[in-house]
Amino acid sequence: MFIADVPYAKTLRDHLVRTVRFAIEEDVGTGDITAQLIPAEQTASAYVITREPGVMAGREWFEEVFRQIDPTITLDWKKQDGDKLEANDRLVDITGNTRAILTAERIGLNFLQTLSGTATIANQYAKAVDGKDIVVLDTRKTIPCLRLAQKYATYVGGCQNHRLGLYDMFLIKENHIAGCGGIANAVAKAKEIAPDKRIEVEVESLDQLQEALNLPVDVIMLDNFNRPSTTEAIKLSAQRIKLESSGNLDLEQIGELISDHPDYVSVGKLTKHVQALDLSLRLNQ
Repeated sequence: MFIADVPYAKTLRDHLVRTVRFAIEEDVGTGDITAQLIPAEQTASAYVITREPGVMAGREWFEEVFRQIDPTITLDWKKQDGDKLEANDRLVDITGNTRAILTAERIGLNFLQTLSGTATIANQYAKAVDGKDIVVLDTRKTIPCLRLAQKYATYVGGCQNHRLGLYDMFLIKENHIAGCGGIANAVAKAKEIAPDKRIEVEVESLDQLQEALNLPVDVIMLDNFNRPSTTEAIKLSAQRIKLESSGNLDLEQIGELISDHPDYVSVGKLTKHVQALDLSLRLNQ
């Protein structure tokens, strides 16, 4: 899988270049003084392996790091984004200037291991609902400055993206409802502001659900509904409006929800509880 495969590919590509540039500035600063231990013209070959199983994501971020540091370095990929990895699998072979390889090493690995970790946990959730008509969505609970990168990684892992940010759809939550004086007022105002944008409303009770079901909204989010309340909500909706379950859902809870069959399940853990995949870059001796 590649960046070109997602609907927001151009925005993502621009985001990638900018975040990589900042990451290099952050790490290299005035120069990599330790790399100066190596003769300036020395070349080497290296490779990246994974020490644990997972799903790979982040190839193009890794490539962009090496391109910005030294575009003459060559990368020969053995694995692609979306590939399942086993411990000790070789991901990529690297050839070029030794100093540049060592300077790019940690920056490239940081992107690759973080996005692979995101794709790995997303894949676990995707498998939990495999064969069921339920879509697992990510959220805006992402690592700062890596929003689009992590959303790409959740997509690679088999889940889907919720809104990208605050600009592409309305998500009317409890504070918006309070500030507008009620759900109906908030929805009416949204229709005035941007009638073509999707509208999702968060509800915290069955009474709020009943109100939202009579309004022109696209999705209703069931916030922290327990299983009996979710079952009742699905009966009340009668498939008139799509429902999304949300609120500290883990793999076990999603398994329980499958029988209730909401349309969507949104999971903040996909991007905020990420454990980076254990990757290592080694120079060939």
